[in-house]
Amino acid sequence: MATKQGMCKNCGSLVMFDDRDELCECVFCNCIFPSAEAAKILENPDGYEFKNEKFEKNTQAGAKHYYSNPVMPDVVEKAVQRDKTSKTQKAEVKLKPNEFEISPNDVKAPKKLVIGMAVGAVLVVGIILAIAFPLYFSRKALHDSISADINNIYQFGSYDSFTYKQADIYGLSCQYVKLGLSDEINSEQAKELYQNYSKLRADKRGFDSDDVEMYIYTPGTVYFATKDGVTSDVQESVKILEPTETTK
Repeated sequence: MATKQGMCKNCGSLVMFDDRDELCECVFCNCIFPSAEAAKILENPDGYEFKNEKFEKNTQAGAKHYYSNPVMPDVVEKAVQRDKTSKTQKAEVKLKPNEFEISPNDVKAPKKLVIGMAVGAVLVVGIILAIAFPLYFSRKALHDSISADINNIYQFGSYDSFTYKQADIYGLSCQYVKLGLSDEINSEQAKELYQNYSKLRADKRGFDSDDVEMYIYTPGTVYFATKDGVTSDVQESVKILEPTETTK
């Protein structure tokens, strides 16, 4: 006598039967069918369609219950379920805090310190603005004042005006200036333009300084003038922009 395995033709459960029994019985769905068919289905269960019909358990007196063992749950599925349960239990367990570990609550700044830092930041910003705004308005006032009388610097030698002229004044103390002229001039005239601007700037500021730097662009030459003198660089062409209302 030997025990064999098969598969229920109705629900697909594993059935165990004696090799001498012509029939076997599934303990899950109570289906009774030939043992040879159960063994054949087990060999190729993918090619078989299980109907999952309902059968009444054979309770008649003297009825034979064929040898069978219940199928065990799938090993992989059981392992997965056991792993999920283990993880859930671990998540629910509250870990004991390490007494040497620093948490965010341990380094949380006191309320008074936070307020003090905020007030300090506001004061720093206020000081910066208190310094920056006067400088800005002072520089703007100087720039506007120089721009209003900028045409006076072009009156020298045989020149009292140009067809086109343009001035770009910048720097915290208006110490940098770029001039665009429609006519050619020489180095001496470039020096006069530099001196005239320096004098105009000194008059507007109330004191003189030698930190002015000036670029003078003409159709064929670029002059660079400072307190140390004038240098020139010949160029192929310079586009002279149309004058604005403040540079005519």
